[in-house]
Amino acid sequence: MVYRAYAREAPVPQPLAFSHRTHSGENAIPCLYCHAYARLGPAAGVPSVERCVGCHITAAKDHVDVVKLMEHWEKKEPIRWVRVHHLPEYVRFNHKRHVVAGVQCQVCHGEVQRMDAAVQVSDMTMGWCLSCHEERGASIDCLTCHY
Repeated sequence: MVYRAYAREAPVPQPLAFSHRTHSGENAIPCLYCHAYARLGPAAGVPSVERCVGCHITAAKDHVDVVKLMEHWEKKEPIRWVRVHHLPEYVRFNHKRHVVAGVQCQVCHGEVQRMDAAVQVSDMTMGWCLSCHEERGASIDCLTCHY
């Protein structure tokens, strides 16, 4: 994995065109519905094909990317999403700690509900994280993130 210490302007090409604007914006699907692991542990995870099919068995069935989704379902193949957000390998980020503390997803990920394709809007550097921790009174001990 290559660490990118900057925000990305352009979306990363994905195997299916997934619109966060449609799902979390227009349809008001909460982030934690699809990224359910965020409240349970370190990784937010991406939704399983089964989770997507749960809605798309009836919703937008004729959309070209929903047809592709259903092909994955029928073949029992996962969708190989490409990671968008990157941190250095020596940083241990835990989504659960942030979710439990009430930090909204948009603080780090930007207004995803307004994005068609997700992009990394924050540089996610140590200084950026430390500023957020200081503003919220969270620990700035090195071992909080580096262990």
